[in-house]
Amino acid sequence: MSPSLPVRSLAVAEALAAAGVAGEIVVLPDSARTAAEAAAALGCEVGAIANSLVFSCDGEPLLVMTSGAHRVDTAFLAGQLGAVEITRASAAQVREATGQAIGGVAPTGHPVPLRTVVDTALRQYEVLWAAAGHPHTVVPMTYEELLRVTGGVQSTVVSTD
Repeated sequence: MSPSLPVRSLAVAEALAAAGVAGEIVVLPDSARTAAEAAAALGCEVGAIANSLVFSCDGEPLLVMTSGAHRVDTAFLAGQLGAVEITRASAAQVREATGQAIGGVAPTGHPVPLRTVVDTALRQYEVLWAAAGHPHTVVPMTYEELLRVTGGVQSTVVSTD
């Protein structure tokens, strides 16, 4: 674990290590707040970026790990989960639920574990890249590691209709 990591990324590194994720956090020279920025910085497909998006699902935080190539269909996902309503969380709600700012939300390292859905579209990539607690940090992992570290359930997050 590098002492030069931002504080929020240190917490993520500890959670990743505890979950047995071998990938090391990479500090990027420029922001990787969006999937396109992260993919460009890493030289990978935008779909291999595991976006961490926080929603309110029937009033409770819901972390959705989705492919950078997707936009979450909240009505479709609510149907998949048997929820009444899923809406995008505000920046304040994201910070409260994760302890991290939008653009740097990691799949782990939160104050308390969050209910998590993992986009099945991410399975197709050998290596996924997820934010690591700060807009300039990312971490590589496999789909299986992402499921393990989040305790998430697999689901399709976009309608194929």
